[in-house]
Amino acid sequence: KVVYIACSIGTCYLIFMKFKPTYDSNHDTFRVEFLLGPCVILALVFNHQFSFTEILWTFSIYLEAGAILPQLFMMSKTGEAETITSHYLFMLGAYRGLYILNWIYRFHLENFFDPIAVVAGCVQTVLYIDFFYLYVTKVLKGKSLVLPC
Repeated sequence: KVVYIACSIGTCYLIFMKFKPTYDSNHDTFRVEFLLGPCVILALVFNHQFSFTEILWTFSIYLEAGAILPQLFMMSKTGEAETITSHYLFMLGAYRGLYILNWIYRFHLENFFDPIAVVAGCVQTVLYIDFFYLYVTKVLKGKSLVLPC
């Protein structure tokens, strides 16, 4: 957990301090409230136990499932993505793929199944599928990721 928190703090530092000049507010028009609102409602309605920490955990699961939407929205608006951004998004999706393997492992060996995490993870994976196709057909062949018209 300490490494995770340190990496999160480091990422926030890079985003808000070091690479702040690279932020393009002209293309970043995604309305985050359209992502946060449904996640809050889902967390309040569909949770394992109606407690503060459980609702926060459930909210984070739902938010993680849709967290890629602003980046995909910006990519669709600009029509392209830098190679480093493409690699970053691919690694986020690969991380989700490892989670799917973890669910299969835990189901078969521990007889554990968490429907909230699995459904949210499947939604997130579906959101990545189109990006994965473009990544494999363009970036891995040395081309830049330009969205088809």
